[in-house]
Amino acid sequence: MMGPAWWAVLVLLAMADAVAGRFVVEKNSVQVTSPESLKGKYECAIGNFGLPQYGGTLQGWVVYPKDNRQACKEFDVSFKGHKSGARPNFVLIDRGECFFTTKAWNAQLAGAAAILVVDSKDEPLITMDNPEDTGTKHLENITIPSVLITKKLGEDLKKSAENGDMVSVLLDWRESLPHPDERVEYEFWTNSNDECGPKCDMQMDFVKSFRGTAQVLEQKGYTQFTPHYITWYCPEAFTVSKQCKSQCINHGRYCAPDPEQDFSKGYDGKDVVVQNLHQVCVFKVANDTGKPWLWWDYVHDFAIRCPMKEKKYTHECASHVIKSLGLDMDKINKCVGDPEADEENPILKAEQDAQIGHGRCEINNGGCWKETKNGKTISACSHEESEGCKCPQGFKGDGVKSCEDIDECKAKSACQCNGCSCENTWGSYECSCGGNNMLYMREQDTCISKQAASSVGWSFMWVIFFGLVFAGVGAYAVYKYRLRSYMDSEIRAIMAQYMPLDSQEGANQQQHVAHAGDI
Repeated sequence: MMGPAWWAVLVLLAMADAVAGRFVVEKNSVQVTSPESLKGKYECAIGNFGLPQYGGTLQGWVVYPKDNRQACKEFDVSFKGHKSGARPNFVLIDRGECFFTTKAWNAQLAGAAAILVVDSKDEPLITMDNPEDTGTKHLENITIPSVLITKKLGEDLKKSAENGDMVSVLLDWRESLPHPDERVEYEFWTNSNDECGPKCDMQMDFVKSFRGTAQVLEQKGYTQFTPHYITWYCPEAFTVSKQCKSQCINHGRYCAPDPEQDFSKGYDGKDVVVQNLHQVCVFKVANDTGKPWLWWDYVHDFAIRCPMKEKKYTHECASHVIKSLGLDMDKINKCVGDPEADEENPILKAEQDAQIGHGRCEINNGGCWKETKNGKTISACSHEESEGCKCPQGFKGDGVKSCEDIDECKAKSACQCNGCSCENTWGSYECSCGGNNMLYMREQDTCISKQAASSVGWSFMWVIFFGLVFAGVGAYAVYKYRLRSYMDSEIRAIMAQYMPLDSQEGANQQQHVAHAGDI
């Protein structure tokens, strides 16, 4: 249904060299209907190229080729059914040696209706992506769906196929629709820069070819897309540098690379950020008016009418394009804000949050280990992206495949005091002391008498009480002394203002005599 869009849905174009964006592993299921020993539903990951039949199903026979099992070259056999109306064949392919897209293309040429790629190791499933620098012209022509299955399921299917069993599977994309409104959601990471070489050319070719399809799908309510733009921030210590000033807006908060990689000529990175911001705001305003598909018109027209080579990559040119589409320029200007302001731009801040990815652990648990026991769930996923998968305290392991409980009692890392007994629990431990009158103190790893603890506790409280009393009395005495001294000095100063002048003169004469004696 989606045409060539899906190879570009979650690919980071243009600026992907600098910052890695977020993509979501899109899952569906493969249901084995025969042989009997393998019957059941299994998880698989959808490749983001070809034509997944979203909202539908496809059933076929599994074929495991005798040769070319990684499908890195063209097949010399046909997988197409020999009779009209025959059930399609799904080719089982081993992972490795070449791109996923190459495998799909070679299988499609041989008549396969879909490919099942068997993972080469036990790991969380990933999205099969198209290569960054393909060098292949067949990418847009791949029409068969592709899924990645686990190594365990793949090995079982291979064994059954090699034994001559009739292996039948059902690919089910109905559950891959992200929301109950049955619209397919996808994200398009793009960039307004038109001078970044082959990536920019490929991006604009895609926009030109898919624009009409995307708009029809959007208008009929089949899809919901969201464009995204990558930026990064300049370290605070360098915000006043020439590089940051030329590549960033909002005092170093949002930056893009210089289009020509030369700060002395042409357009700067900050120009790219501003135009990216315009495109996001066009989408926001168009979406608010119920016409999100106008974004495709704007991006397409802006690239044609406002290219960098003709020195038209400007706010004025962008304004003409926006007005020609009937969009409210005032709303867009308000959305863009002031690029010179020393403050956050909420639109670009949201874009940075999107590329970092919030709620990582909510999506397939971030690809990390997770287990539930006795109603308690423990995960190795951290919401801090930099920490990745890390077994929590009380566990050991790689955090991806497994985390094993540490037996603190056996390791003798807990409950080592005299009279202590240790009982290991899942992820922790519990210590107890012999006798009902003994209390275990975990911080000190010791056992004390409950009665002694009570006695010591009250004695300690009395010491604190009397200490506070004495401290209070002392503080009050000091306060009274300092207050009296202060009042005395104030009174003397006031009285001095009303002393007889002859007394002051006498005092002055005494001072002069004293000074004369010093000479």
